[in-house]
Amino acid sequence: MAAVAAAAAVVLVVAVQRIGGPAQPVSSAPRPASRPAPRGAVHNGGSTLSTASGSYVGLFANGAPASYAGVAAFTSATGVKPDVVLYYSGWLEPFQASFAMAAAHDGAVPLVQMDPTGISIAGIAAGQYDGYLRTFAEAVRAYHHPVILSFGHEMNGYWYSWGYRHTSPAVFVAAWRHIVTLFRARGARNVTWMWTVNTIHTRANVPSPGPWWPGSSYVTWVGIDGYYDYSSTTFAPLFGPTIAAVRGLTSDPILISETAVAPAAGQPAKIADLFAGVRLYGLLGFVWFDSVNVEDWRLTSPAALAAFRKSAKTYYRPAE
Repeated sequence: MAAVAAAAAVVLVVAVQRIGGPAQPVSSAPRPASRPAPRGAVHNGGSTLSTASGSYVGLFANGAPASYAGVAAFTSATGVKPDVVLYYSGWLEPFQASFAMAAAHDGAVPLVQMDPTGISIAGIAAGQYDGYLRTFAEAVRAYHHPVILSFGHEMNGYWYSWGYRHTSPAVFVAAWRHIVTLFRARGARNVTWMWTVNTIHTRANVPSPGPWWPGSSYVTWVGIDGYYDYSSTTFAPLFGPTIAAVRGLTSDPILISETAVAPAAGQPAKIADLFAGVRLYGLLGFVWFDSVNVEDWRLTSPAALAAFRKSAKTYYRPAE
């Protein structure tokens, strides 16, 4: 039985890799001088972030949130300083204020994916973890800078305990609403709430995310996670159907909240396709997963690094 269980675990990890990208990870050069100031900024109860298309190039780097060194290394290699820096927060882990302050000093916004692995989502909705959530909310409020928060990302996928086939959409929605309501009651108005879904894959049983939608009053932005696995993958078929499904629910701004290109997929061409796709669809931007998880998603080849640098220059100066 142990061997069967181990084999099943390997199959699941590979499936996650090919469908939704990496499973949950274990836990300073200037921006281009020509980069314009953020446009279209709106006030979100204390959190002022741009909602203009092409405002953000984000990053998840190895070592976050224990260290900011991975972000600095990425900036040195690509010449691009991230606007958003992502880290994954296990349940009952505190808000990583030191990492968030490093981001603020670097001109970036922290994006926190709160992952309730193995936790009763019904228990969250019923208030069983309110003590933890109050402490987290108060720490975020005390930070005094914008924070992007997401809870239970990729819930329309089957690989997480809070996701499809493990937790009902109704229970997930109740937990999401409870968390947002509690944070607001504790005065954490510097939060942008990002509802993060996986790209739709009908044949792989990753459905449209509609049943998990918490309602417009509980969401600020929408995040979509998706990866370029193959040389045939392009932006429109990868993200287009999910963007259309989201637009059937809300007009909220959309961020590609996790993405990368497998080296075998042809990183230079796909990097250009990613930047262009964000602009074409009028999205906020994307967060690059520059890490190793089953597959090595990092930018390491000179050609890939050059493509990222070149695409970023065009991205930040679309009129030229």
